[in-house]
Amino acid sequence: QVQLVESGGGLVQPGGSLRLSCVASGNTFPINRMGWYRQAPGKQREFVAHIVSGGRTNYADSVKGRFTISRDNAKNTVYLQMNSLKPEDTAVYYCNAESTQFSLNYWGQGTQVTVSS
Repeated sequence: QVQLVESGGGLVQPGGSLRLSCVASGNTFPINRMGWYRQAPGKQREFVAHIVSGGRTNYADSVKGRFTISRDNAKNTVYLQMNSLKPEDTAVYYCNAESTQFSLNYWGQGTQVTVSS
């Protein structure tokens, strides 16, 4: 089992920045991909970004150039730096950890991000 704990959400004005953190604990050895998803009210959960073991990253078109995903392997932590935030970025952001080899998938509890003036 893997436990994921997110932090860093909050209220920010349009154009502002936030950094989300996700700490993984437990049997993290099989995990080869970690990422972020978000779910806005009344909408389905959608992909935001992920980073794989080799360091390659992938982003949703809606956040390219504004969000940056990174990780600290020593701390078992993945980050999401969010800049130039827009009201449409408002959502609950969920951390995800996946082992594509063993078909394992884990989710955090989510952290609220609200972009509003």
